[in-house]
Amino acid sequence: MNCELLEAQLAELPLYWYHFFSPEELEFSDRIRWICENECPMYGKSWACPPGVGEVSQCTARCKGYQHCLMVATLTEVSDIANIPEALNTRHDHEAITNTVRDLMRQQGIEPYILSTEACAECERCAVLDGEPCRLPERMHPCVESHGINLLPLLESLGIPFQYGENVVTWFSLLFYN
Repeated sequence: MNCELLEAQLAELPLYWYHFFSPEELEFSDRIRWICENECPMYGKSWACPPGVGEVSQCTARCKGYQHCLMVATLTEVSDIANIPEALNTRHDHEAITNTVRDLMRQQGIEPYILSTEACAECERCAVLDGEPCRLPERMHPCVESHGINLLPLLESLGIPFQYGENVVTWFSLLFYN
């Protein structure tokens, strides 16, 4: 992959930040998955969420099976961070940017495995609820947390702040590739 070309293209996008790194630098933990199982209303309702994505050990092996990872982040200001529907509505813009980065990588012959924000919302009703395979696997981006990934240690090691104030939402996507 021509990283210089991709970096020039990334510089043209409304990204807060991006970073290339090895998947070995990520921390995987069953503690992160616990949040999905116990606090997320999408648990078991999407192929992009547990248990559909597999056990954390399987997700770890899948991610570490790639040689490289590109993390992209966006910031979005909202009127009230406590207004969860308003904050969640901003993820669509982040997903559009993630898809743009995916397309830039595809132009170079790279097919990334993408983790992004929350549950997939491509279909009105997920096929997992009917015991059927995913209808749009090429468009589905499982949630970062669904794979048991704790991004905070990596962000801290890079000196990248995670929170930017009372009314700023930070979204992250991981694009794994060989």
